[in-house]
Amino acid sequence: MLFHIAKRPAPRLAESGEAVHTALMSSKPIRVIVTGGTFDKHYDEIRGELTFKESHLPEILKLTRVTVPVEIELNQLIDSLQMQDTNRRSVLDACSSAREERIIITHGTDTMAETARLLGPARLPKTIVLTGAMIPYQVQGSDALFNFGTAFMAAQLLPPGVYIIMNGQVFTWDRVRKDREKGVFVEI
Repeated sequence: MLFHIAKRPAPRLAESGEAVHTALMSSKPIRVIVTGGTFDKHYDEIRGELTFKESHLPEILKLTRVTVPVEIELNQLIDSLQMQDTNRRSVLDACSSAREERIIITHGTDTMAETARLLGPARLPKTIVLTGAMIPYQVQGSDALFNFGTAFMAAQLLPPGVYIIMNGQVFTWDRVRKDREKGVFVEI
C-alpha cells in the first residue's frame, strides 16, 4: 500500500541578501516504510488489547504539516517480537528498491537493533533511520510524535548510513541496544 502526500512550497527562511545554508533546506523526498510495532498499535475496546488496524502515519503527517514530499510504504504491520528473518529481508528489499535516498522505518523497539544490524552491512547509499515508540501513538503520553519528528529531521541531515533515532538521541546501527530495564536505547 502506497500513499502520496503532495508537496507544499517550503516556507521562506531568510530575507533577501541573507546567507542560507541550502543543504539544510533540502526538499528531497523521504520514504517512510511502516513495519508496525507499538508505534502503530490501536487499542481495541471490545477485546481490551492492543492490535493493528492501519498505520497512523497519514494522520501524523497531516497533523505535523510536513512540507517535504513523502511516500508511505506499508511493508507489514506486526509486533517486532514476531519479526523473523524473512520480515527483516522484506525491509532490506524495500530500502534497496526505494527511489528515495532518505528513508525512515517505523519499527517495534524490541528488535529494532536487530533489523538495523541487517541493514547496516548492506551499505546502501542512502540515509536510513529507524524509529519507534514505547507507548502507542493513540495513547496519552506517547513518545511516537517526538521520535518520528526527530527521525524526520535526522533523515534530512545525516550522511548516508543506518541509524536508530530514539529518546532524542542518534545511534549508529552497530553501536546501540535497547535497555529493557530502563525502557530507553543506549550506546554500546
